[in-house]
Amino acid sequence: MNRISQRRGYLIRRGLWYSLALCLIILMIGGVGFWALEPSIESLQEGLWLAFTTAATVGYGDVVPKTPFGRAFAVLVVLLGLAVLSLVTASLAALFVERDVEAEERQIERDLMREIRALREQVSALEQSLRDNDETSSHPKRSNG
Repeated sequence: MNRISQRRGYLIRRGLWYSLALCLIILMIGGVGFWALEPSIESLQEGLWLAFTTAATVGYGDVVPKTPFGRAFAVLVVLLGLAVLSLVTASLAALFVERDVEAEERQIERDLMREIRALREQVSALEQSLRDNDETSSHPKRSNG
């Protein structure tokens, strides 16, 4: 259960849920807008279908806006749809790329820690060498004469 909550938090941080929610809101507004503006759209379901095909720039042609207001609204839906769908795509791509980046960062961190350990050992060896030199220089050898 903890792993699921971690993934949920991870997805929230990546903004995927926000992007998907924004996408759904735009599609709902688009569906209601087409339903209200286009006399040929007889149900909310047809309006939602038109909003989806317009936002995704699929444009099957089975349902098209015919009034000037409907066409202007379609331009708005296309622009918003492209923006939001690209946000969703970018969020998904970031999820996959981040895994690789995290693995690479962990390897770099391990390499750096290894280097730090080696440097500490060298510093310790140098300190010991200096102590040994200090001890030998502070106790001069007596000459037998």
